[in-house]
Amino acid sequence: MLFTGQAEVTVDAKQRLAIPAKFRALLDAERDGSAWFCVPWPHESVLRIYTEQRFQLMAERREETLTPDQDEADLETTLFGYTERLEMDANFRVKLPSWHLDLIQLPREVVVVGARNRLEIRSREAWTANREARFNDLRSLVARREARKPQE
Repeated sequence: MLFTGQAEVTVDAKQRLAIPAKFRALLDAERDGSAWFCVPWPHESVLRIYTEQRFQLMAERREETLTPDQDEADLETTLFGYTERLEMDANFRVKLPSWHLDLIQLPREVVVVGARNRLEIRSREAWTANREARFNDLRSLVARREARKPQE
């Protein structure tokens, strides 16, 4: 599934976020599951949400071992320990964990951004303020990414 575009929404007083129609139209309960996995991310204070199936698929791709080194063990504990499964209600809303909202200081006015295999929930004010700078940085982001690819 490919998520693209953006939509402005409001987190309601009960900390619920309605998945915007443009994104939920892409969902298939049999293929994607009926829930989302929410991962708070420190860079730019964002919540990353993945469909149930996509998150499980990506998590299963990680190498499993009974004896991870300390960095791997710490990464798994933090990443999976901070991740919460969110059930979607009949109105396509998810209740965001209050501790996630506190951790990244997410305001009620947000933008939901399609980011390929996930949705990102960001401060609407910060997203709007950085829109032009983010666009202008696109070429250098691509160049840095290309520079990291192994040479063939």
